[in-house]
Amino acid sequence: MKAMILAAGLGTRLRPLTDTIPKPLLPVGGTPLILWNLLLLRNSGICEVIINLHYLGHLIEEAIGDGSQWDMQVRYSHEHTLLGTGGGLNAAKWFFEDQSFLVINGDTLINLNVKALIEFHRNHGGVATLVLRDDPQAAQWGTVESDSQDRILRINRRGLSYADSNGPSIERMFAGVHILHPAILQGVPEDTPFSIIDSYTKELARGSRMFGMVHAGYWSDIGTVERYAHAQADADAGLISLSP
Repeated sequence: MKAMILAAGLGTRLRPLTDTIPKPLLPVGGTPLILWNLLLLRNSGICEVIINLHYLGHLIEEAIGDGSQWDMQVRYSHEHTLLGTGGGLNAAKWFFEDQSFLVINGDTLINLNVKALIEFHRNHGGVATLVLRDDPQAAQWGTVESDSQDRILRINRRGLSYADSNGPSIERMFAGVHILHPAILQGVPEDTPFSIIDSYTKELARGSRMFGMVHAGYWSDIGTVERYAHAQADADAGLISLSP
């Protein structure tokens, strides 16, 4: 399986830290954030990765290169204008050769069993699998509702009608890692900015099967100066490591 790291964002909430360095290159425990994600993928057997770039993207490309120093093959998708999560995936879909692929947000730091995620996705046979987390503040991140069989029903209250639900749903949050098939992106015009969540909710509304795998281990969103400092402290305390 191939993968994509979303790294084109502006990092505005992390200014002034990101005035001269893109967010994916901010060090966590002495290692650039994007390298944490690259090594997470490599240690799980995924060695072909594409990274989308926009803000200070040349610095990311200079730091990572072709990935060969980590026994990986890294390609790049340059966005002259920001395309959003969906538009970014759509611009890079040529890379995936009509095969399901894994996506991780460039500002997500996670101790995830990627092999278990891939197995979960293949066993359930949905058009997409999202990694979900239990969180008391799930509504602030965007609620993902799933049933007792892990089927996703609604995202941000959009998707299947409540009349179509089989029993009560469980509300969780999206952890920024997912697997999807490029078919979800069919029919979307090139160079059109949009969120992949919009594509997901349309798939749900038409009855497509999507599933959520619950992750209970370490997770952090490096979105603000405060959360960045917290992640630094977590790395220093050994709560997350680069070991396989």
